Amino acid sequence: MDNQLRYSDSAAASAKSPREGASWRDFITVTKPGIIRSNLIAAFAGYWVASGWNVEYGKLILTLLGTMLVMASACVFNNYFDRDLDMKMERTRERGLPTGRLKPNTVLLYAIGLGIAGLAVLFAFCGVLAGLFGIVGMFVYVVVYTLWLKRTSTWSTSVGAISGAMPPVIGYVAVTGKVDLGAWLLFAMLFLWQPPHFWALGIRRKEEYRAAGFPLLPVVKGVRRTKFQMIPYVALLLPIPVLMYMYDYAGIFYLFISAGLSLVWLYLTLTGFKAKDDDAWAKKNFFFSINYLTVSLIVLVLNTIHG
Repeated sequence: MDNQLRYSDSAAASAKSPREGASWRDFITVTKPGIIRSNLIAAFAGYWVASGWNVEYGKLILTLLGTMLVMASACVFNNYFDRDLDMKMERTRERGLPTGRLKPNTVLLYAIGLGIAGLAVLFAFCGVLAGLFGIVGMFVYVVVYTLWLKRTSTWSTSVGAISGAMPPVIGYVAVTGKVDLGAWLLFAMLFLWQPPHFWALGIRRKEEYRAAGFPLLPVVKGVRRTKFQMIPYVALLLPIPVLMYMYDYAGIFYLFISAGLSLVWLYLTLTGFKAKDDDAWAKKNFFFSINYLTVSLIVLVLNTIHG
């Protein structure tokens, strides 16, 4: 009880007593650059696959710029609305908003400005569909995920994955101007990857999420149930490289490498039921998931079929 009181007092003090003024790093951190970096790789892959190596590099740069600004806006909105909850988690309470270095109104204007700029670029230079998918990504992440499900339901991770699957689709439709099988396969890859990736992190930090009041699956249903729920997502990744190869989006190297990585990830996920140390298993699973996506996307780009 004493520890809880001291923690509560220190959190309240950090919220009420702003430290040094905001730096440029605070404005970058609030955009979640790690998320932006991984999703820009996905957006690049989507554009490249749709182009079939016949790339308009000017439009590619504008597509990546618009996607980056839209994602940054959504992440800043997320930080703005979660600032009270971020004070309760060790890994987030030193951010600019919880400590008071960044003012809420400043961050809100920052989010709005980034969103307007990003959508303007997408609609003006990348096509109506690219702009519409940018709006879908922002709406799901900010309204459906951040303001609603993240605080009320274990479904937040699965539904929120819709927004994380938008970048490769934006890149793809910026080239094709239509939603076809290629767009759906790219969407499926990113959508299916996210829940098991995030649940692995959630298992490791479940007590932090519990303290903050987030109804994350490992917190509400337990670690074993979470392990079971990870399996179908990882298993459903297996057909994606097969279909990419069958329909001439990617070559044989992508088929074998991505399918092989999917099988390894599925095996690693299944070994969780025999794991004696859930934290060590979740850490291994989490880092493998990062490498799975990175390698799969790089190989997809390098082995894209020439159009």
